[in-house]
Amino acid sequence: MSLFGIWKTLVDSVPDSLKHAIAVGIGLFITLIGLEYGGVVVASPGTFIGLGDLTSKPVALVLAGVAVTAVLMALKVRSAILAGILFTALAGIPLGIVQYGGIIAAPPSMAATFFQLDIAGALQTGLVTVVFTFFFIDLFDTMGTLIGVSSQAGLLKDGKLPRANRAMLADAVGTVSGALFGTSTVTSYIESSTGIAHGARTGLSNLSVAFFFIVALFFSPLAEMIGGEVIYNGASLKPGVAPPLIIVGFLMMRSVTRINWDDLTDSLPAFLTIAIIPMSMSITEGIAFGLISLSLLKLVTGKGRSIHWLIYLFAVLSIIRYIIK
Repeated sequence: MSLFGIWKTLVDSVPDSLKHAIAVGIGLFITLIGLEYGGVVVASPGTFIGLGDLTSKPVALVLAGVAVTAVLMALKVRSAILAGILFTALAGIPLGIVQYGGIIAAPPSMAATFFQLDIAGALQTGLVTVVFTFFFIDLFDTMGTLIGVSSQAGLLKDGKLPRANRAMLADAVGTVSGALFGTSTVTSYIESSTGIAHGARTGLSNLSVAFFFIVALFFSPLAEMIGGEVIYNGASLKPGVAPPLIIVGFLMMRSVTRINWDDLTDSLPAFLTIAIIPMSMSITEGIAFGLISLSLLKLVTGKGRSIHWLIYLFAVLSIIRYIIK
């Protein structure tokens, strides 16, 4: 799809209002993840989700991290988000929330996962639906992520993403390579918004991130201490990364002003996209609801020709996926 330009055509065909809605939905999604990582919101039997114990040490630490980051941002300190992460990690050590586990360690062996594939098994008839589902999710998650972070970075030109095929091809190569190495999927992630919030706009920032990821292989105990999982009173938390995610979610909300709220055929699909992404915890589901509702409303109001035929195709594919799910 990347090599033959199909993916770029799909991205370009998404209406501007839906593009901005995806960015806002991802922002709310990131915020929800941050709130959950920090224990600020927790699962609640009656209302599905509710406030956590605001007097507990982890929640107090995360809220303090958000406050420190926000104050530094208000003072226009460029390293505000990084300083907030370091403050949260360091303050968490004497509180017993962040556990010191060392600094340097050798990377683990890849022998257990490298090229341990079963292609024949994956091509069995019974897994065709599974393969299609994963492909669909990967495609739409990547599309939503690239649109969302590009919108935040101001990289969309007339509603289109320049060199979109290159971005998608890089993502595709990463996804396949990661699978061959046996890692979790190497793909575009919404946490990239944190870097964009600090001014990242060029490939130089990406090369820097890649370099420091390689370096981090040898400093995995330190990286895990700052951004890793912490078990506190039976709850799984990530207090080191919770504050920046909450802050970045706020920064991505600005795209809501660019949605055409005067046209219901644009605004209602945008609203559904914004609402479904955080509530379903899935970018794919939000985009699917947006495409389906957009196609329906445009058709019944006689505006069907105003959107690309690929929108209708993927709306139908979304419906089929829900039926066979």
